[in-house]
Amino acid sequence: MNRMYKSIICYIIILTGIAKIGVAQNMSENRITVFTIGDSTMANKKAEVAPETGWCQVFNAFVDSSVEIKNRAVNGRSTKSFITEGRWKSVTDSLKTGDYVFIQFGHNDQKILDSTRYTEPFTTYRKNLERFVRETRDKGATPILITSIVRRKFENGFLTDTHGNYPVVVRQVAAEMNVPLIDLQLLTAGAVTALGDEASKQIYLWTLPTDKFPEGRKDDTHLNVDGATLVAKLAAQQLILPDNSLTKWIRTNKTIR
Repeated sequence: MNRMYKSIICYIIILTGIAKIGVAQNMSENRITVFTIGDSTMANKKAEVAPETGWCQVFNAFVDSSVEIKNRAVNGRSTKSFITEGRWKSVTDSLKTGDYVFIQFGHNDQKILDSTRYTEPFTTYRKNLERFVRETRDKGATPILITSIVRRKFENGFLTDTHGNYPVVVRQVAAEMNVPLIDLQLLTAGAVTALGDEASKQIYLWTLPTDKFPEGRKDDTHLNVDGATLVAKLAAQQLILPDNSLTKWIRTNKTIR
């Protein structure tokens, strides 16, 4: 192999390498990261508590390959404890322009006897939501506010609200700060009501006795795989509405419709 031919081969290899780097950089630049912050109804669950599943744990089934879901929701957290434990700072430190943040709290903000978690709806809770929105936007990212999923609580055949003013405040902040809203309280109330008292157990954490849970579980707050998938689908459907600019990264196939 003469010197000129070797030089040509080396040049081609270098160009190929540069091209691959360029493609990788372009793919990286086009990727979207969705951070999800909230409580146990969203969070990733360990295998030992199966079939308990957070709805953001399965949300990646409804987005395309350009999207990475970083589920930072944690069991038992309120807006207050998520901030005081440094979890929110960890998210903001990672945020970049073009990212999204799903924000869903409320279940644990209600814990009035726990000073580390309790927030009053119209003051501390509202202030924390406004902070999440403001600091997300400061990083060039897009906040999306989400009301809490309903608890399964029927009285005399009717689903009963358990969240009080917390969803009201989420809607107020969304309207006043012009934030996209996914009203999962309304949507899950409709789904659970349609199923009815008995059949709705099929989407919550009602399980038969096992070695780990000898008495079984009768949990009307947390979801099983079917319930989490249903809630994730309801959320995805809201993001493919005709007037919603987020449609570009939601899979618009028949399974979501």
